[in-house]
Amino acid sequence: MLLQVINPNSTAAMTDAIAATARGVAAVGTSVSAVTNTGAPASLQSHTDEALAVPGMLAAVAAGERAGVDGHVIACFGDPGLDAAREVARGPVVGIAEAAMHLATMLGRGFSVVTTLGRTRARAQELAVRYGMAEACRAVRACEVPVLELDGPGSAAEQRVLAECRAALAEDDADVIVLGCAGMADLTVRLGQRLGVPVVDGVTAATVLAQSLVTLGLATSTRQELAPLPADTLAALDRAPGTGAPDPRRATVPR
Repeated sequence: MLLQVINPNSTAAMTDAIAATARGVAAVGTSVSAVTNTGAPASLQSHTDEALAVPGMLAAVAAGERAGVDGHVIACFGDPGLDAAREVARGPVVGIAEAAMHLATMLGRGFSVVTTLGRTRARAQELAVRYGMAEACRAVRACEVPVLELDGPGSAAEQRVLAECRAALAEDDADVIVLGCAGMADLTVRLGQRLGVPVVDGVTAATVLAQSLVTLGLATSTRQELAPLPADTLAALDRAPGTGAPDPRRATVPR
């Protein structure tokens, strides 16, 4: 099985971290190809950032399809372009916010999302409603740390994330914490140990769910609005700025 994990922003170091996280939960026989959306903003922290990222992200999905990818993960908590990606791909496409919220409801009655900047809170709240999670999502909290300032163990950024998680448990009556940024993935284990509650990272959640859907032979329905795209739309995708096809020989790590 070959899964493609797409970093919708243009920061290669974040792609590397996302890839390592995804490969850490890949099953034996699953390879993970990670691609960087080179024409996108360095981080996605606004509606405009997301809009600018979608063309290259869709081009990456199309390139992955040509390379024989079985399933895709969109590794940004805003789940940008998710519906469009599902129109392009033959196999399943999973967004990390969607995956994390669904898994969180299997671990407790309610969850709080801890994200980066306050300006992204409304998007996470909107997604919770869309995914049927409005009742389970107790709050969306921002630690006011920009995506690219999330760094290593014991850092000031990590301490701010931890403080917001603790406030969620104390004030929101949350049973589970959902980390609202792909850049927080490497904090998951340490936060879980310190908080004593389940902490769900969307990258691992989406990777495992995409892998499971492929194993079950399940893909997105092609009925009605997700019907196969016309040839002229697919041709336009080929002209869109993108990342090029992933090379499984160089970009994947068999497990």
